[in-house]
Amino acid sequence: MENSKAPHNKKPDPERMAILRSLPIEIKQQISGEEAEAFLYKKELPDSLLEKLKGYLVED
Repeated sequence: MENSKAPHNKKPDPERMAILRSLPIEIKQQISGEEAEAFLYKKELPDSLLEKLKGYLVED
């Protein structure tokens, strides 16, 4: 059975890890493990995470 958690052969993006760590505590407490994983491993971000981070993200 395949594990849906973080890929075993990949490490989280260090820049994205720093971004998550720098967020205010009240935002970090709202982010689920699945949302954090998507952000850290550059997966498609769930709409729920985009909504939580809308004041912190800049669109390309």
